[in-house]
Amino acid sequence: MVTAEQVKIFIESALPCEYVGVQGDDGKHFQAYIVSKQFHGKSMVQQHQLVYKSLGDRMKQDIHALSMRTFTPEEWATHQA
Repeated sequence: MVTAEQVKIFIESALPCEYVGVQGDDGKHFQAYIVSKQFHGKSMVQQHQLVYKSLGDRMKQDIHALSMRTFTPEEWATHQA
């Protein structure tokens, strides 16, 4: 069973991030906030594709659902205000 902390580590190891927060306690369904400079100039779909790519085959095998909110650092600063 995959933990929220493992999902966080998987994302951080493949995608340069300023912040990653992951929640989920059933081992299959997770919610994440991800902040990365890599998201600059990309659509939401493209941002999510980067995250899915960072998780690779885990999305097919271990993780049933990942609900995510993606932000550039500037968007995150505004979101947190």
